[in-house]
Amino acid sequence: MNHFECVVPILNVRDCQASLDYYVGKLGFSRKWGWGEPTVFACVTRGKVEIFLCQGAQGHAGTWMSIFVDDVDALHEEYKMRDVIIRLAPTNMPWATREMNVEDLDGHRLRFGSDATGPADEEGLERFSQMEQSSA
Repeated sequence: MNHFECVVPILNVRDCQASLDYYVGKLGFSRKWGWGEPTVFACVTRGKVEIFLCQGAQGHAGTWMSIFVDDVDALHEEYKMRDVIIRLAPTNMPWATREMNVEDLDGHRLRFGSDATGPADEEGLERFSQMEQSSA
């Protein structure tokens, strides 16, 4: 049986350069490569995570993904200083993670999570459920 190595999401973006600027300047990713002049397809990376950005072709608006990190609260502090679009501050979920929800320029959602720090926050879970319903 084949061993799967990784998965790389492909996000459809309106403006690849603007998305690159947001992922690098705000979300702390690094530009790994770009294709085209001007760039219409690119890869950003942070740690073991890679994301492809595709201008006007592959993927669909409003994609959600989960990215697991060591400390979501520390990432939240970093993102507050960088004026990232934070839709949900770190919240303890009933599935034993502490999650933060971030949005990019094209409405894609990044769910950053680490281990829960306590019992589930029912108010935060309600806000999370409302976000899911409004994006459907």
